[in-house]
Amino acid sequence: MTARYAVYYAPPPAHPLTGLASAWLGRDAWTGAEVARPVLDGLALDADAQTALIADPRHYGFHATLKAPFELADGQTEAGLLAAFEAFAASQAGFAAEIAVTGLSGFVALTLAQPCPAMTALHSACVHAFEPYRAPLSAADLVRRRRAPMTAEQDARLVAFGYPWIFEDFRFHMTLTGRVRDDALRHHIIAALGTYLAPATGTHAFAQLCLFRQPQRDAAFQVMAAAPLASHG
Repeated sequence: MTARYAVYYAPPPAHPLTGLASAWLGRDAWTGAEVARPVLDGLALDADAQTALIADPRHYGFHATLKAPFELADGQTEAGLLAAFEAFAASQAGFAAEIAVTGLSGFVALTLAQPCPAMTALHSACVHAFEPYRAPLSAADLVRRRRAPMTAEQDARLVAFGYPWIFEDFRFHMTLTGRVRDDALRHHIIAALGTYLAPATGTHAFAQLCLFRQPQRDAAFQVMAAAPLASHG
């Protein structure tokens, strides 16, 4: 089985947001351990419904995508990728921005409260920097990705960079649920998670990047390494 890698933003393991979000998802992406899930005030979901709601974000671990999952290109190694990851992080300045629980394309996620040029620049630099390490998508992966509606330009980016929703289509988000088609339920979940995560949201210091690894396609993603961003003074 071929491993996949991804460059994500995730807060440090000791950050309050990591603890709260990992509990909501029922899994700690830093350790791989299952975590007891909380009962949120006012959220009337049984255990099976909550399990279904968090299945997808639980699999990927609590994160925001900067460089989407990829297999290593021919001639590239995990050690080389790790060295490039550490060097890239050291070349990028940290920054602070406000985050809040919102709805995004039918999902519930932590998003930026307002546009953040520093995050946009970090995303763009990340997409380009790790492209030499990415193997082209397989025919099966292209078919899978193309099940989602996309424009001709997004499809071209899928082929060129392995992911369609990048550059001007990039929206920073730390996913908390799968798609919630019922509008009333989605707004209810946003309110409940907003209250639950309130102690750890608001102004957030983006001070590191994480390299995640998936050993095989049916396995969960886990943090492989973290590297600090350069000080922003």
